[in-house]
Amino acid sequence: MEDRSTTDAPDPFADVFAERDTLDRIVSVWRSRRNIVLQGAPGVGKSFVAGRLAKALIGGDIEQTVMRVQFHPSTAYEDFVQGYRLNGSGGFALRDGPFVRFCRTATARRSVPHVLIIDEFNRGNLGRILGELMVLIEPDKRGREYEMPLVYAVEGTPHFHVPDNVFLLGLMNTADRSLAMIDYALRRRFAFFTLRPAFSSTAFEQELLRKRVTAEMVSRIRTKMEDLNRAIEETQALGRGFVVGHSFFTDGPAAAEREEDWYTRVVETEILPLLEQYWFDSQETVDSWRKKLTDWD
Repeated sequence: MEDRSTTDAPDPFADVFAERDTLDRIVSVWRSRRNIVLQGAPGVGKSFVAGRLAKALIGGDIEQTVMRVQFHPSTAYEDFVQGYRLNGSGGFALRDGPFVRFCRTATARRSVPHVLIIDEFNRGNLGRILGELMVLIEPDKRGREYEMPLVYAVEGTPHFHVPDNVFLLGLMNTADRSLAMIDYALRRRFAFFTLRPAFSSTAFEQELLRKRVTAEMVSRIRTKMEDLNRAIEETQALGRGFVVGHSFFTDGPAAAEREEDWYTRVVETEILPLLEQYWFDSQETVDSWRKKLTDWD
């Protein structure tokens, strides 16, 4: 398959708050392994980075070659792969799910990488959703020699395989206690990468300065949020997977909004509700951090 990443397309990582070497390594591993997972705490920009990684992998226009889906507890094999659905006439008809349709499109364009981004990757029952795809998505089983019939395939239906130009990218929130654990069989089929908060990055500072935030306020955000994240990491019931990401602040102030009001709004409506969930059994801790985050002294 042609490596299109060396085209004259704009740098897809120009506005990503992460080390370039790290991003290039993710793309390199993804190109080899075919399946990766981006995991991280709330606000580290997983969805945003996923789109930029897809652009870097494809090396060109992603409009026709990237699809996003979202898993949830009710997602089933029939929703994602193939199953019987109402046909509008009181009966049922066998319908291909988005994954099968996506693979057929990719098969018709074998020279172009096709990326499937799965948000909330571990929110669903992955074994039930993927079925025989647990085998077919493996990077060394992408050829026709490994094709097999799908569960609902009728006699005479061609067997199915996942083409080698399909790249899977799962997104996982490490702070959601309700999510299912990923079993070892599935972990073996994916390479995992963790995104971290980027409050200390130069790119984060430059982005806020571009959005009319003063250097003094950027320093305030950086200091207070890094202090908060340090406390979260040191809390036994929480840890690194529960830190607060930089994306809560990247929109910058609204038009005509004072930066002090913007900062207070973000803290009170987005950061503190998260902390109330984290320290649900310790209102004293939440109140202490409310004071620390909003105190201007």
